Amino acid sequence: MKNLKRLFALSLVLIAGTLVFDGCSHSETTDGTLEIVNVSYDPTRELYRSYNKIFEPYYEELTGKKIKVIQSHGGSGKQALEVANGLKADVVTLALEGDVQIISDAGLIEPGFTSKFPHDSSPYTSTIVFLVRAGNPKNIKDWNDLTREGVGVVTPNPKTSGGAMWNYLAAWRYFELQGETETQILESIRALYKNVVVLDSGARGATTSFVENGQGDALIAWENEAFLSLREYPGQYEIVVPSVSILCQPTVAVVDKVASRHGASTAAYEYLKYLYSDEAQRVEAENFYRPSSKDIYQEFVSNSDESTITRAPENGKWINDNVELTNIEHFGGWKKARAKHFADGGTFDSIYEK
Repeated sequence: MKNLKRLFALSLVLIAGTLVFDGCSHSETTDGTLEIVNVSYDPTRELYRSYNKIFEPYYEELTGKKIKVIQSHGGSGKQALEVANGLKADVVTLALEGDVQIISDAGLIEPGFTSKFPHDSSPYTSTIVFLVRAGNPKNIKDWNDLTREGVGVVTPNPKTSGGAMWNYLAAWRYFELQGETETQILESIRALYKNVVVLDSGARGATTSFVENGQGDALIAWENEAFLSLREYPGQYEIVVPSVSILCQPTVAVVDKVASRHGASTAAYEYLKYLYSDEAQRVEAENFYRPSSKDIYQEFVSNSDESTITRAPENGKWINDNVELTNIEHFGGWKKARAKHFADGGTFDSIYEK
């Protein structure tokens, strides 16, 4: 994650470049190289940079044809709306099923996309943790500490960021498990967001605000994003694992209508299918995502206990921590969760506008 500001700026250039590219008829260059576009979410830059390096030669060996993958990154919700409104993508690898559903509802992805690939079309998973400054000077241990006076919080905006939705729902579940009524939960969530000093549009922007710009006392972050920060800035930050978190399931899909129009359907399918290969699963684990393959998972787990969640690799192995891990089904699935919490006039609007 070298120079987060530079990477964040480069992502904007890549998006602009993709828009220019999409004005062309697509899909082969003058030397016959097939180009496909992967529209993804904020923290996956390093992952797909590594993955594309192994997929491109694999595809050429498989088919005898050269391929080039073009990346676009941004807040997952914003990316979904961009694709639904015309940003060309052959595949999407977004932060959650609900964002892919927006594109499907626009008629670009066939229904049933979660059944097209294993594990509900989630080749890897993650969860939500806190990143704090070395020594944890504000003694932040759990979600309730983020509501204390004098604690500055950095998190993305649920209106544009899929990761921010996971953050919000994990916090909701924590306060729910404290025995709070819905009215009390709303007050607790309101107190948390009252402490938010930066509400960035995406997860990578939030990380930049916290680690490079020095804003806030705690970053609510993807697990993989937090560990990238530890690797980039050794000794400067610590990860705090809250007692309650959520199983985050990023979802992948072929954008059927676009890929078919470009003659790239087969290549797009192979691109996502290969994410489940052993080689790719190791790349995902090395980038601090949790591989869906049980065998590859075991390669990165020390003293595994399936009742616990894992931490990212330390000295080649993963560390286990006990934590209550909820999932989106607890909230009735993404359709209900989005309607209740993130639609215009939903709970997020009611607490943040006040």
